[in-house]
Amino acid sequence: MKNHIQYMEDKMVNIDDFLCARKTFFPDKKVVFTNGCFDILHAGHVEYLAKARNLGDLLVVGLNTDCSVTKLKGPSRPVNHQLARAKVLSALESVDYVIFFEEETPFHLIQNILPDILVKGSDYKIEKIVGAELVLSHGGSVKTIDFVEGFSTTHIVEKLK
Repeated sequence: MKNHIQYMEDKMVNIDDFLCARKTFFPDKKVVFTNGCFDILHAGHVEYLAKARNLGDLLVVGLNTDCSVTKLKGPSRPVNHQLARAKVLSALESVDYVIFFEEETPFHLIQNILPDILVKGSDYKIEKIVGAELVLSHGGSVKTIDFVEGFSTTHIVEKLK
């Protein structure tokens, strides 16, 4: 039997393909989920994603589409288009799968995936994390990860202005 990466061949997948692979190839693996715009990827993101991946067996990253990023961040964003962002995320060893979502929040993605562990940055209070209540109600856990000092997308964008 092929392993999940061989089965998928590409880390950028849609939700249906991921759910099929999960059921078939890794039903007992602990799935970690996080999400974001990842508009300008930097060393802080790399460390954050590595820490998230270390919490389980597979890391699934929900990635806001360009339209979603514009709604959240304004007309000058995203700086990098969604395929470029997904390609860089997919190149990271810690990331197993990247799934785009169009909405402003990943609630429906979380609802479908039902990850074992939901992860966000430490600037979020657990009770305010989208999908936290759902994950907890299904026996999962919600974790926050501290930011890497000196790395912030907002600060990078401000410097560029």
